[in-house]
Amino acid sequence: MSLIVCKDLTREYSKGENTIRPLDGLDLQIPRGDFLALMGPSGSGKTTLLNLIAGIDSPSDGSLVVDGTEIASLSRNKLAAWRSEHVGYVFQLYNLVPVLTAYENVELPLLLHRMNRSERHKRVMTALEHVGIADRREHFPRQLSGGQEQRVAIARAIVTDPEIIVADEPTGDLDKNAAHAVMGLLQSLNGELGKTIIMVTHDPKTTDYANRTLHLDKGRLVEQQMGGTV
Repeated sequence: MSLIVCKDLTREYSKGENTIRPLDGLDLQIPRGDFLALMGPSGSGKTTLLNLIAGIDSPSDGSLVVDGTEIASLSRNKLAAWRSEHVGYVFQLYNLVPVLTAYENVELPLLLHRMNRSERHKRVMTALEHVGIADRREHFPRQLSGGQEQRVAIARAIVTDPEIIVADEPTGDLDKNAAHAVMGLLQSLNGELGKTIIMVTHDPKTTDYANRTLHLDKGRLVEQQMGGTV
């Protein structure tokens, strides 16, 4: 059974007198434990699909069921609670809070959950150790390299132990070596921890780390190819 099922998924909005439709009747199934890369030209609907799956945006039409829940039917408060439990988001530009240490940035999502300080500490350290950045836990973002910042961002995404990780251009601001390390980390999260990963990328090299690659154009699925050669 698929973890994520999109049926006739559509997202549209008005811009002046024009109707913009970044997703146009998309049908897609994503199995549990998949590592999916999404490619396509700018405006093809990749990030829109990512945001819908993450519960950041809502569809205009169609159905989006994640692990048996039709998330479009959830209220704003219930959607926020669902997102904090089920989805971790990795951004291209990290989105770390500059006045907080690496430890405090990773701890942030846990503040929305009922747990004591000891449990929060255990989870934060586990996440930091898993991404290999525990020794930088007291450093502020400005004291870290881009690759280290992205590792902190990934630790923040996994600290609540979500089943789904969505990543929007996770290597777009990194050099070749840092990008390779980050992609290897995402691959290990998929292979060793069984996380379902959906990644948007413009870099064909990063798709080698995924199980498969889907190409979108004008809000529709146009091509699929298998990956996982790294």
